[in-house]
Amino acid sequence: MQKVITDDLDALIDILPSHIRQPLCQQKDIGELLEVVLDLGRPSEARFPRREVVLNPKEVDEQDIDYVASRVSSFGDDNRAGIERTLHRISAIRNRKGRIVGLTCRVGRAVFGTIRVIEDLIQSGKSVLLLGRPGVGKTTMLREVARVLADDLDKRVIIVDTSNEIAGDGDIPHPAIGHARRMQVTTPTMQHAVMIEAVENHMPEVIVIDEIGTELEAQAARTIAERGVQLVGTAHGNTLENLMMNPTLADLIGGIQTVTLGDEEAKRRGTQKSILERMSPPTFDIVVEIQDWDKVAIHPDVGEAVDALLRGQPIATETRWLDEKGEVRSEKEAPATTRQKTAKVKQVRGKNLPKLYLFGVNRGRMEQMAKEMRLSPDIVNSLNDANLFVTSKGYYRRKPQKVSDAETLNLPIYVLKSNTPAQIRQLLEAIHPTSGAEKADRFKLALGEAEEAVTKVKSGQEAVELSPQSAYIRRLQHLLAERSKLSSNSLGKDPHRRVRIYKQETKV
Repeated sequence: MQKVITDDLDALIDILPSHIRQPLCQQKDIGELLEVVLDLGRPSEARFPRREVVLNPKEVDEQDIDYVASRVSSFGDDNRAGIERTLHRISAIRNRKGRIVGLTCRVGRAVFGTIRVIEDLIQSGKSVLLLGRPGVGKTTMLREVARVLADDLDKRVIIVDTSNEIAGDGDIPHPAIGHARRMQVTTPTMQHAVMIEAVENHMPEVIVIDEIGTELEAQAARTIAERGVQLVGTAHGNTLENLMMNPTLADLIGGIQTVTLGDEEAKRRGTQKSILERMSPPTFDIVVEIQDWDKVAIHPDVGEAVDALLRGQPIATETRWLDEKGEVRSEKEAPATTRQKTAKVKQVRGKNLPKLYLFGVNRGRMEQMAKEMRLSPDIVNSLNDANLFVTSKGYYRRKPQKVSDAETLNLPIYVLKSNTPAQIRQLLEAIHPTSGAEKADRFKLALGEAEEAVTKVKSGQEAVELSPQSAYIRRLQHLLAERSKLSSNSLGKDPHRRVRIYKQETKV
């Protein structure tokens, strides 16, 4: 099927003041328009896939903002509005008094035929989660999924349309969704409730949901899946690994928990005693990472992929794309060998360590814990410089503006259950993972140094100070000294705290 695009572009152009509309209509590539940006006190701009252009050097004033705002629907709690019977989205920026000082008028397009690369997955009846950066076409693909399932497969499909992005503004949904039904949401905070209401009241076979982003929505998705309803949705994050690092959304892929193994089991597995494991079956069976408009990477068995990633094992992914003739091409990437995987991980650690933006998290405590672990996290002061947003559970639940800004930028969000050293340590271990071989080498060297010190003291040396180590390794070094009938104590402050081994004092 050849792609067919419909965008109702004239409807968006008509809401603009004439001194902005006229130069916009003169652009040769107006058919590729992405959005028009109006910011108070700045010239108006049009953005295209490969360029940006100033439409009029005249600064946007309050009359221009009011002109556009009066020609669109009412702005909701999410500061989004639309144009009836179209897919266009108008988003507002407000000042501290609530007045609109900026508008982003984004073109909404229905692209028929855009799901060819994943059509077999959608038709399988399994739940599919779409991931990808902003602007890569997640909502466009979701809209086409709803139409194909409702029209071509004759299924009962309900769209939970929180911002009216999937089926357009107004009470009558856009024809791009076919015979699928649409439920609107009064406020974004009620999205989870409408998801449950859709299942309880309307007996759907498929639920389509855009932007699953909160713990309540993740729980609602699990409830729906457990009732045997197929789910097709999108979530914040670009890759499967992003979801694994986000405790709020990790439930979508089975949830991650820390498990403490017994000594024998840890030895048998060749791992440390505390390991991460998946808690339950994933809500979504398949994860599709949208890499470009016509290219996706597929994880066909989410449970297996998550388990492999948690164990540091390579996973196989399938990449699909449309070639120049519009034919679907596929390539299955075989798992790399363990040696190749380890080398790749080391390279990533060295060159692409996460840049953390902390919000509601004690920076001093983070830096102190990092010192103890001999790590150097890159903490940045701007969201634009970050690639991981770190906040606490309390802050995330309150949804302050900074959290919303991070979600808008599609930054992966790591939520700490509490602002405690243990939680911070868990975060640092997650973003600075150490391979089993590296941990074993460090462990072996530390105990070897202690054994050498024991030999020296028994041979007559008065005392030997060891290299600084973590609390866990220091405890093992103390035990080694005790078993050798020698004394030991710890000196200094972290991260320089170390063990000193010496002869036991003779009791009189």
